[in-house]
Amino acid sequence: MKHIPNLFTLLNLVFGCLAIIVILQSGIGLVTTGDGVQMMNMPEQIFLASLFIALAAVVDFFDGFVARLMKTTSGMGKQLDSLADVVSFGVAPALIIYQFLRLSVAREENGLDASFAWLLPALLLPCAAAWRLARFNLDETQTYHFKGVPVPAVGLLVASFPLIFWHSSVAAVTGIFLNKWIWYAVVLLLSWLMVSNMPVMSLKFKDYSFKNNVSKWILVILAISLVVLFRWTAVPLIFIAYILLSLPLKNKIAS
Repeated sequence: MKHIPNLFTLLNLVFGCLAIIVILQSGIGLVTTGDGVQMMNMPEQIFLASLFIALAAVVDFFDGFVARLMKTTSGMGKQLDSLADVVSFGVAPALIIYQFLRLSVAREENGLDASFAWLLPALLLPCAAAWRLARFNLDETQTYHFKGVPVPAVGLLVASFPLIFWHSSVAAVTGIFLNKWIWYAVVLLLSWLMVSNMPVMSLKFKDYSFKNNVSKWILVILAISLVVLFRWTAVPLIFIAYILLSLPLKNKIAS
């Protein structure tokens, strides 16, 4: 019975591995038509990666919930959870960015002959995720707030990008996803947010009163509203709202 929460954690890892498999199988690239015109090719299978990362996040929530419910929290469970998170929310999202970088570089002049080095910055993301999780495991103070943005939040943000790209018909939005410099900025920003000491609120509730959880309830209400209005595009907006609503924590902790 004590290993039931760990089975949820391993399921998180399985979903992360499945996300990696579909990312590598489908990829994002260019195809050349009969008249020599190059077109974008983003097979729908890559959307399964977004689904698997989302499922990993759901399971990641429930393994801790089940462990607390069954009173079977353990040091092994904590370590196992972090190892699974590195794969599901570090490596898998990094490969999504890697594939977008492939597409961005390939579209440039002589892009198909460009150096592999242009794609390597995507690997900074899982390195930052591993650093963030290792530091978390050694810090016993991060219960109702975190130091740095949680790795699953970053993973879910990146998982939304293929869905936004596919469903958007706005040229400006497509252009953003096909600009390698924007991707480098995204990788640097998300990596810094994870390894920074910036206080970020945890979504764990001590109680469910509005007075003691104002920021959390505002985020929940805002998230639901944004999803209804903007669907997949809501995810980056919710991520930004999460960061902004966490800012008052700095003053609260300092006092």
